[in-house]
Amino acid sequence: MKYILVVFFLLGSFLTMAQQTDVVDFKSIGVKLEIEPELKRVSGKVNCIFDILKKSDSIYLDARTMTFDSITLNDKRVNTYNDGEKLWIIGDFKPSKKNELFLEYEATPKKTMYFIGWENEGQNQVWTQGQGKYTSHWLPSIDDMNDKIEFDLSVTFDNDYEVIANGKLKEKNIGKEATTWHYDMKQPMSSYLVALAIGKYDKKNEISKSGIPLEMYYYPEDSAKVEPTYRYTKTMFDFLEEEIGVSYPWQNYKQVPVRDFLYAGMENTSTTIFSDAFVVDSIAFVDKNYVNVNAHELAHQWFGDLVTEESGTHHWLQEGFATFYALLAERHVFGEDYYYWRLYEYAQELLAQDEAGGSTALLDPKSSSATFYKKGALVLHMLKKKVGNKAFNKAVKNYLKKYKYKNVETEDFINAVEEASGKKMTAFVQRWLRDKDFHYKEVESHLVGDSNLIEGHLQIDCEAYTSRCEDYLTSWIADESKIKVVGQMPNRIKAEDFKNSIKVRQAIAQNLTKVPLELKEEYESLLSDKSYLTVESALFNLINSFPSDTKKYMDLTKDVIGFNDRNIRQLWLFMALVTNVYPEESEAFFKELTGYTDPKYHFEVREQAFQFLKGVRACNEECTKNLEDAAKHHNWRFKKKARELLEQKQ
Repeated sequence: MKYILVVFFLLGSFLTMAQQTDVVDFKSIGVKLEIEPELKRVSGKVNCIFDILKKSDSIYLDARTMTFDSITLNDKRVNTYNDGEKLWIIGDFKPSKKNELFLEYEATPKKTMYFIGWENEGQNQVWTQGQGKYTSHWLPSIDDMNDKIEFDLSVTFDNDYEVIANGKLKEKNIGKEATTWHYDMKQPMSSYLVALAIGKYDKKNEISKSGIPLEMYYYPEDSAKVEPTYRYTKTMFDFLEEEIGVSYPWQNYKQVPVRDFLYAGMENTSTTIFSDAFVVDSIAFVDKNYVNVNAHELAHQWFGDLVTEESGTHHWLQEGFATFYALLAERHVFGEDYYYWRLYEYAQELLAQDEAGGSTALLDPKSSSATFYKKGALVLHMLKKKVGNKAFNKAVKNYLKKYKYKNVETEDFINAVEEASGKKMTAFVQRWLRDKDFHYKEVESHLVGDSNLIEGHLQIDCEAYTSRCEDYLTSWIADESKIKVVGQMPNRIKAEDFKNSIKVRQAIAQNLTKVPLELKEEYESLLSDKSYLTVESALFNLINSFPSDTKKYMDLTKDVIGFNDRNIRQLWLFMALVTNVYPEESEAFFKELTGYTDPKYHFEVREQAFQFLKGVRACNEECTKNLEDAAKHHNWRFKKKARELLEQKQ
């Protein structure tokens, strides 16, 4: 009989799972956390306030592989059932307000909370990533993004570290060895946006035009990189508030770089976490900067955090909007040509996807990232042209205000557009949102009509009309078109063509791989460019073209490190080993290159080192051990490449 009752309870629970938001409304979750990074363990005391909306025999919290103690409901012991994914609270629930659930828990999360560096001599950090992974791996919560809750985190951790979380830091209680940080949120959010980052940081503070505190964190050793990393942050923040027409909806805005992050960045409510690969110096800024990611995650604070999709069918409402508004912010910084060029690049990527048979509809929950992000942005650009700036801006403003702190679907936005413009959007929705095909010619026509840059660029074709291109690289045409010319006729580069911008010179370095003797001097000047990509390509191509001058080129670049992944230093070590121009130091160079495979380094550093060691066929016992470690890494792309290299070694 007991077995039958348990089965009956479970079946009843499964029937009510999908409708929990109709039964219970969780208002707030306050948690006091203690984290033991060496043990990869988190424990906490959780206080949940909720209203019961309908009569029910059970409610639940998502809680994956957790153990619980001291569970009380309104100060009384309560029956519970823990199935390993959910903690079920069993009782005779009737409509009521401000019920209080208290529990203590412990977890060793396998996902969502990551403990970086504690097993080696790396940069010790703890950080979280909830989207697509479920916050319930480390915090009892509700995984359904349609259930928005106010989360308040208090975290106790070692005094030597900074603790950053959503919301405003109300106070710090500093003890002899540990500090407790109390963070307060004023508004509700979906649980996938709960964030925590712990590490050794300093921060730069600014205040937006509207009075919002902007907190930009950085590693103490990276103080010289703060300005180029966070360049234009305040400018873009002020622009987006004005352009969107709705005040920034949270108490402050924080940005925190972390090591070995899963993505470029993540728009946690009020607290963006991003990859420290984007922490750059002034030279790297030319080639790879944080500006676009910065703007994209900031735009998400409205599109995704303030209003959140009801389901994956409407994912473009988050990614398409964030991509579009990030591009508007970049247009404000870099100008009209930049804006239209990026739209053109998006269109080219979508055209390639379409020609490969991979096009998907914006309202397909299984669509590609290119569709959600790039097509979404282009569709918004087209929509704005169709209804006009005034109606579009009014629609966005009304949409955000009506659905703030709620969940939305595409129809909600389209209704706002129809109301603001007085136009029916049925045909537009069918063609651009429901149709899986990408209508490239129509997009191209609009871009050409609006941008002289795009019109001029499309008229240049040095493969079909070679004779017309002789003097293009010394003409008035835009850099983007000159780069196209370089790619089409790299073997017809002349000495005077090197008198171009840093971006065009970079294109020459990357496309002219076999350097003719008559261009040797001009090509050598590329080694002095303020571009790590240019120097990397030029060094490799010069050594291959003029091997007798290898030592000269190596001497000129021996102190250049490059990006955070040490791209130039690792290439230099590789070339030193394969050319043997420093025979007495070969052992030291091999040791240094092998050392970069160690888990204490960023996965991008390690990935390059593995590839270079493969190139010299010298992955020794230490390298192999580190490769086996990499094959278990939490970053799936890095893990996949490591496993492929291991298979090739066998």
